[in-house]
Amino acid sequence: MMRWGVLFALLAALPIAGMSDTEALVQPPWAQRLEARLETLEDAFEGELGVHVRVLGSDERFGFRDDERWYLASLIKVPVAIELMSRVERGEASLATSLTLAESDYVDGAGPTNWASPGTSLRLEELLEPMLTVSDNTATDMLIRHLGLEAVNRRAALLAGVGFGPITTLVDVRRHVYSWITPEAFALTGMQALELRKLESGERLEWLARHFDIRRDALPLPSLDDAYTAYYASGLNAGRLDAYANLLAALGEGRALGPRATAELLSIMQATTSGENRLKAGIGPEPRFAHKTGTQHRRACDAGIVLPEAAAQGQRIVVVACTRGPLETTLHERALAAIGVALRDSGALASGGISAP
Repeated sequence: MMRWGVLFALLAALPIAGMSDTEALVQPPWAQRLEARLETLEDAFEGELGVHVRVLGSDERFGFRDDERWYLASLIKVPVAIELMSRVERGEASLATSLTLAESDYVDGAGPTNWASPGTSLRLEELLEPMLTVSDNTATDMLIRHLGLEAVNRRAALLAGVGFGPITTLVDVRRHVYSWITPEAFALTGMQALELRKLESGERLEWLARHFDIRRDALPLPSLDDAYTAYYASGLNAGRLDAYANLLAALGEGRALGPRATAELLSIMQATTSGENRLKAGIGPEPRFAHKTGTQHRRACDAGIVLPEAAAQGQRIVVVACTRGPLETTLHERALAAIGVALRDSGALASGGISAP
């Protein structure tokens, strides 16, 4: 098992990627308008909002709670993809290489991989695309198993710098959450996590107590909500939004990968379908948006790179947005869509050739 304390120390020793100690950040002309809109949105939201905007190729940056640590959920799949594509462009891997789906790889969540039978052979490209476009958790854990979790964390630390990670496998997310109910949960298999996912929150505690032969009234926490709160406090799969923006900036500026691999990865991220009701709904159909979403209990994120049209004279813009608080996912999605509207209306996307209505 990875020694998280050691990894945290390594992360803390790294500089923030893409920034020098003397770099002066520029207050964008649209910053006050966007901040006012976000404050209004947060007042009406039953929780908190976090946003980071960065115009690539310039010193223009904006942050709203972006220096706080946020749970990133499936946003951690982007560094997995970058690690894979880095090996492909170095000739150390091929997207045509096949992996065998093991029973231990299954994790609850969306995506086609869970419909395949154990023993199925799947090419790396058949795992990469659903991991990003529909947030396939089983495909993600297969890729992490192939690449090595420590390699993924090294790549993420190199690109994001301080304030990011560490990343775990997706099945370990479930184990860590349930471990606050009972430490025995670290023995759960992916198939058992799938079984638990089908149950209501209270029923999951009953299942854990019965499975591990523990009295229900002896469980240390009274609810799954409390278990998630404790898990989020651990800092796993979390990070500052400005740090995550460092990673996206490295991708968008061609520092994370070469031109061909960058173009291929951004093309896949443009095909993301898991976030149609989030930032994309507010920004509108005009700009291309290469992005990744993340969703967990009382948490949601959407982050990516706004790409100007090929014929447009504009710059790429990194946007990272997260929400926390309400139980209903639809409330988070509405808030993220409203953030998208605020980005457009404030002029924050004007550098990318996107005009306010």
